[in-house]
Amino acid sequence: MPWTKPMPAKPVVAVAGATGAVGREMLLVLEQRAFPAAQVKALASARSAGTTLPFQGGELVVEEMTPKSFEGVDIALFSAGADVSQQLREAVVAAGAVMIDNSSAFRMEDGVPLVVPEVNPAAAFTHQGVIANPNCSTIQMVVALKPLHDLAPIKRVVVSTYQAASGAGAKAMDELYNQTRQFLDDEPLDIENFAHQIAFNCIPHIDVFLDDGSTKEEWKMVVETKKIFGTQAIEVAANCVRVPVLRCHAEMINVEFTAPVSVEQARSALAAAPGVILMDDPATKTYPMPGLLAGSNDTYVGRLHADPSVEHGLTFWCVADQIRKGAALNAVQIAELLLP
Repeated sequence: MPWTKPMPAKPVVAVAGATGAVGREMLLVLEQRAFPAAQVKALASARSAGTTLPFQGGELVVEEMTPKSFEGVDIALFSAGADVSQQLREAVVAAGAVMIDNSSAFRMEDGVPLVVPEVNPAAAFTHQGVIANPNCSTIQMVVALKPLHDLAPIKRVVVSTYQAASGAGAKAMDELYNQTRQFLDDEPLDIENFAHQIAFNCIPHIDVFLDDGSTKEEWKMVVETKKIFGTQAIEVAANCVRVPVLRCHAEMINVEFTAPVSVEQARSALAAAPGVILMDDPATKTYPMPGLLAGSNDTYVGRLHADPSVEHGLTFWCVADQIRKGAALNAVQIAELLLP
């Protein structure tokens, strides 16, 4: 059934998984964007209960997350993992809260909109209590593709990602720090969060391998792009690589259109697009780089030029902070859409 409960002008917001990297970033984004919450609750596992998190110049005491935690909550921002989201979905929706979920639990479920506010904001209003945040690598790609798709329908996308360690969580970031020190000190490397060493290395393996030889991360980019744009006509080929960068995913994207799109048209469309910053001047060696854009909200595009290998092709480089736009910021932007 369509969701009929009205959203108050000042909703009560719960951040589920508040002590994790994305949960902490959600709190920061709520504060920085002055989200008009009547109250913000920080929820996490029992072992984190009683700890405090900074918020609006003060502190939030972390509460143990249980099914009863969502009574009186209007919006629940979830970044606690797919298993937890699945376990608590019924309790959240029964309490009358809208779950905005950052995990992969519900992204491809019929009836659950998969929303990027710069791309398909209207989809948010079709929810039945749950709205899904897309995969981080998908989000930044579709933000950059949307103004180009508006110029001419996209036929095919080939994307190679260069994904930061933080995409695997706070412990993965720590592992990159620790392995870098161990490598430089000529010590044995502790490998726990990745299949191989991440320091001074690239790993062409994110998530599990599928029967066709691709990975689940690559599959997500294919199916999520089609769902967000509302069409099966866009073909997507993705190759995802983990690189020794702390924050910000980078992507090299080749786009084939169904009709001609000039570099000049694309440049103008990207420069005017919401959430996109064109950082593209080869003469001054200006292009986006992940090491310099941590903590930023926008999706940055550079290295825009023609792809002569196809009839109507362009290629460009795309960088975004995947903890911000790829997770926390996108979720808060969805919450902002729901405000009356």
